[in-house]
Amino acid sequence: MDDVYSFLKQNIHKDKMIVGVSGGVDSMVLLSILNGLFPKQVICAHVHHNLRKESDEEQEFVRDYCAKNDIIFEFKKLEYESKFSEEIARQMRYNFYEELIEKYQANILLTAHHGDDLIETVIMKIVRGSTIKGYSGIELISQRDKYRIMRPLLYLSKEDIYRYAKAKEIPYREDITNKSDAYTRNRYRKNLLPFLKMEQKKVHLKFLEYSETLLSYYEYVEKVIDDLYHKIVIDNKLHLEKLNELDPFIRDELIKKYLFTIYGNKINKINKKHLKIILNFINNAITNTSINLPYNYRLIKTYNYIIIVKEEKFKNFELLLEDKLSLPNGKVIEIVNNCDDNSNFTTHLDLSNIILPLKVRNYLPGDKMVVKNMKGHKKISDIFTDEKIGLDERKSWPVVVDQENKIIWLPGLKKTYFDRKNTEKYDIILKYY
Repeated sequence: MDDVYSFLKQNIHKDKMIVGVSGGVDSMVLLSILNGLFPKQVICAHVHHNLRKESDEEQEFVRDYCAKNDIIFEFKKLEYESKFSEEIARQMRYNFYEELIEKYQANILLTAHHGDDLIETVIMKIVRGSTIKGYSGIELISQRDKYRIMRPLLYLSKEDIYRYAKAKEIPYREDITNKSDAYTRNRYRKNLLPFLKMEQKKVHLKFLEYSETLLSYYEYVEKVIDDLYHKIVIDNKLHLEKLNELDPFIRDELIKKYLFTIYGNKINKINKKHLKIILNFINNAITNTSINLPYNYRLIKTYNYIIIVKEEKFKNFELLLEDKLSLPNGKVIEIVNNCDDNSNFTTHLDLSNIILPLKVRNYLPGDKMVVKNMKGHKKISDIFTDEKIGLDERKSWPVVVDQENKIIWLPGLKKTYFDRKNTEKYDIILKYY
């Protein structure tokens, strides 16, 4: 218990704090300790999960305890729009906690996770598979955007908590579902923990040491990844040449970070199978290809980079070109009076050779053009390949055509035989930028 008191005194001062309290022995012990150390700073947050007939009585029990001990009591009864799931209930519970953090201007949330919970979580993660951070189980302190979550009872076993409750005469309620073999966690608790505790009485402290060590490694790797990230990811694209220079472990972790920036809280939809497919996809020799990912995302691999884009139905465009035209790809085509540039970003046109009006449309499969100083037609798709234009850019690449849909210019890439030299007769100059 000394570790718990020392942790709390070191990390909490005059802060307002929200405490998640179910009415079970763990949370009632935590509430009692906190109210003893930090009176008038504690807000009790009780969630009525609306699943068991005992929930109403538990709510009244916690409310009465708070009234007798001069503790602010807040509660929320959950209503489920669809079928119950632990993940949905957890999200609703934390939404409630965050509402209270905002209401009371608190910056700490305390939960009653204890050492046995840590053991169970670590073993379950190992069996199911996880990330470096996931394998560490439950953190003593974790940082959210506007507050910290603290779990001081990780220093204690379940037996320690029961002994303390008995010694201090702290009332609590037992949840009978904690003994049901229908729940995976309960089976680990019932079958594995007794063996581990028989081998090492304070085994939960060994798991806590393991957890903190693994988190230290994770934080170091994260720092390395953060330092590299903006050198490898440029304009939201993962540059393959730089990526492949990295150690395979760091490379894979950087790819995971890139995926997280896309998926955020939905990152759990990317599993080990997806990661293996993505890594194989990146490492093969094929360029200009793509694969589908969950939630309508698409991973595109082009010559020098990979990029993840949201798959949205592309809308064809055809725009009238008069003076200055802003394009869907963020570029501009403008009719200018003078220009010394002779690159593929400009073209000089003799209006007697074309039929007005000029239009700008997107590339269409099968498009061909007569490239300046070449005989015959060339597919625009082949020009894209020659110029290493990625799949993500091709759909919106502008093509300038006349009234009869003859291709006059492929801006930025190739001129056609319609282009005139500065010394020849021309009527207008088009500039792409």
